[in-house]
Amino acid sequence: MGNFRKFTLGLLLCAAAISVHAQNRMATTGTMVIVPADGEVTQANDEARVIWMVEEQDKDKALAASRTNQKMKQGMEIIRKEDPQAQLKTYGYFTYPVYPEDQPRPLTKARVPSSWRVGQYLEVKTANLQALPKTVASTQRLLALNNLQFGLADKTARQLDAQRIEAAYGNLTERIEAIAKAMGRSPNDAILDTVDFEGSGAYAPQEAAATKMTMRASAAQDAIQVEEPSFEPGETTLHLRIVGKVRFK
Repeated sequence: MGNFRKFTLGLLLCAAAISVHAQNRMATTGTMVIVPADGEVTQANDEARVIWMVEEQDKDKALAASRTNQKMKQGMEIIRKEDPQAQLKTYGYFTYPVYPEDQPRPLTKARVPSSWRVGQYLEVKTANLQALPKTVASTQRLLALNNLQFGLADKTARQLDAQRIEAAYGNLTERIEAIAKAMGRSPNDAILDTVDFEGSGAYAPQEAAATKMTMRASAAQDAIQVEEPSFEPGETTLHLRIVGKVRFK
């Protein structure tokens, strides 16, 4: 009789365990899970964006403008000669008066400027990074280097888009499998209902591309000869955030 009771108790415990397991499984049936994932690719920078500027100051506004125009024209000629494939765009032409600091402000008459400043900016985009140091050194004899940034050309960024998508989708698949395991379910029970690229459905914030770049440039004023600066284009990391809506059957 004792053995029968033990056997009966064992059956009851097994049934209870099976019931608990079934309840745990039933608890996740139809569950909707939001799964964010990331993908990124890193590529060496292949394009430089250089900002040049020239500024002249003179008591005669016309003379200041004339020297500015001449230097900009000569500087553009140098750039086109050193880098024929470069893209040039001028912008930001400015003219403004300069007043002496110790000049009293008249009550009835306008202040008289002591001189005029005239300047202009030039944007240059180039993929010829090998010749960039020589181009910069040659141009610095006339123009001032205002800013320099390295990045990816539009064509390169588009080519990397497929790799970003593949990396992000692979990460999404891995996370769905891990979540299914944690829930005690088979990944085969997960049905991918929606995939939201770039978090456009407000599931996740959109992240911009992070650019890693270092630059060493020698500062130079107008001079007869300028030594070539040293540049390190660095690399750019492109991110892609996707969000998957997963339902467990």
